[in-house]
Amino acid sequence: MSKPEVPQKSPYVMELEPGTYYWCACGRSEKQPFCDGSHKGTDFRPKKLEVSEKKRFALCGCKHTQKDCLCDGSHKNLD
Repeated sequence: MSKPEVPQKSPYVMELEPGTYYWCACGRSEKQPFCDGSHKGTDFRPKKLEVSEKKRFALCGCKHTQKDCLCDGSHKNLD
């Protein structure tokens, strides 16, 4: 599998309203941290995030997380 692009080496910290969101896994989206369809033609697919109540999230910005779309600190190990 290809490596994703790294839009930023820190999480996107934001409060999200209830709803369904699609987190960009390829790093190419112009609407980071969410998918805009830029992954088409790659082996990447966006990750679905279901939010049931208004809550603050730290969404991965480096696209190397092992925790679905949530920041796990992987950005600290990137060159």
